[in-house]
Amino acid sequence: MEIDEDKIDDAVLALLWLTLHKERWAWKGFDWATTDRLHKKGMIGDPVNKSKSLILTDEGLERSEALFRELFTRPPR
Repeated sequence: MEIDEDKIDDAVLALLWLTLHKERWAWKGFDWATTDRLHKKGMIGDPVNKSKSLILTDEGLERSEALFRELFTRPPR
């Protein structure tokens, strides 16, 4: 089976929006390879630090909310 890492990155970015606090901070409890890819894509600040949170960039914050709505919400009835 071939894994689509972009789909994994989108799902993780959407879940980061779910754990937001302080407007753009999110808990970093995801795979290091995934957070490294998101950092390289400019979606989050450098995840390598002692903090238990990471910071979403402006682009990452906007995309994470859009992905969360796309992946995890029901259409209006």
